[in-house]
Amino acid sequence: MEGVGSVLVIDDEPVLQDVLGTLLRGAGFEVNSAMSAKEGLQQIRDEEIDVVLLDLMLPDRSGLEILPEIKTHDPHLPVVVITAYSSVESAIEAMRLGAFHYVPKPFKNEEVLHLVRRAWERRRLLVENLQLRSRLEGMGEIVGTSRRMQEVFELIRRAAPARSNILITGESGTGKELVARAIHRLSPRSNEPFVPVHTTAIPSELLESSLFGHVKGAFTGAVSSRKGLFEAAHQGTLFLDEVGTINPETQTKLLRVIQEREIRRVGGVEARSVDVRLVAATNVDLWGEVQAGRFREDLYYRLNVITIDLPPLRHRREDIPLLVSHFLGTYTEENNREMVGFSPEAIDALTDYSWPGNVRELENAVERAVVLSRGETVELDELPLALRVESRDELTISEIPPEGLDFRYAVATFQAQLIRQALKQTGGVQRKAARLLQLSPTTLNEMVHRFELKDE
Repeated sequence: MEGVGSVLVIDDEPVLQDVLGTLLRGAGFEVNSAMSAKEGLQQIRDEEIDVVLLDLMLPDRSGLEILPEIKTHDPHLPVVVITAYSSVESAIEAMRLGAFHYVPKPFKNEEVLHLVRRAWERRRLLVENLQLRSRLEGMGEIVGTSRRMQEVFELIRRAAPARSNILITGESGTGKELVARAIHRLSPRSNEPFVPVHTTAIPSELLESSLFGHVKGAFTGAVSSRKGLFEAAHQGTLFLDEVGTINPETQTKLLRVIQEREIRRVGGVEARSVDVRLVAATNVDLWGEVQAGRFREDLYYRLNVITIDLPPLRHRREDIPLLVSHFLGTYTEENNREMVGFSPEAIDALTDYSWPGNVRELENAVERAVVLSRGETVELDELPLALRVESRDELTISEIPPEGLDFRYAVATFQAQLIRQALKQTGGVQRKAARLLQLSPTTLNEMVHRFELKDE
């Protein structure tokens, strides 16, 4: 959404039209005018309007009457109402009907200009998000324009129409389930069930029954027969999250289902055909699990026909401002807040942070900022402590700040600093640094990669 904003002034007073037109044009806005409700509604239908200034007292219809029609035509069009009555009742009713804000007559020019600029910024952010979603049609809530994410989108588009099983890899919080849902949405199975299975949330002794179902009396508590998630996903997509945690016995039965395309309920003998596309996900090195003897090699190859590797957020930092804008729009609307965005200093801090929790952590940070921010713009000092610490070499906390701190952020920052110091003392030799920190070399190596300390 480039260029200047377009403001429509709907008011039947020529003097006020002149005053507002001069004020807004001087601030760089394009200004259209309408002297009646009918004329204003027609312009909204015919023109590209970004902000509406609406008088509540019009000659043909009241502003409160046409406000719902404006919002029906364009729910994202911000409307600032002008009223000659400073009564709380009319203002509250206008806000209830979807007005962005209101200003009573007589008004100060600065007040109107400030509200219009805020409304225009809100409109710009919303339209940018809608345009992005349009470009990424079918990708749902996955946001990103970086080269790495464009490669992911291309893989999704190419793999979705096929029947082949897919393995999604990536750290926790990178959006693996969102990718699985996008694959299903773009596949010929989109009208059939998408069934997510979070294997870590199901006790291992119940996982087999959950996946394949059971017959009555198969075990204590099986008072009736029940179909499993494979049957629930018939002709659709079954998403196995954290597939690397599945126990060896269930791995064997899962392999058989993939090969034979049929299941047997626990305690039963009848084979039931199932037509299911499997999309699996893992945040661990699944090949490493195979080599360690914890995951079946043949099952690994059955699941890993096509691999989609999601980059951690620290490897696509250019997407962070866009993600912030996306989450800001979501949580300002959800919490009924009127906010412009984050200050440049706050955006810099968000972009520089290592985000060990990836996109999920960023989303939580934006939601927290929207809820706790004192003004229209989130400032640097309103971010969690770990994001705004000025020195990367030292984090000291003499006392917990009055507003509190995010424990996970602070711990992650302190971990990175400890590792950095240990590597410095050992000349970058990870084995020696691991010994200093009383960690295994494998654990330290994983943390070095997570916090992007390898180059240092």
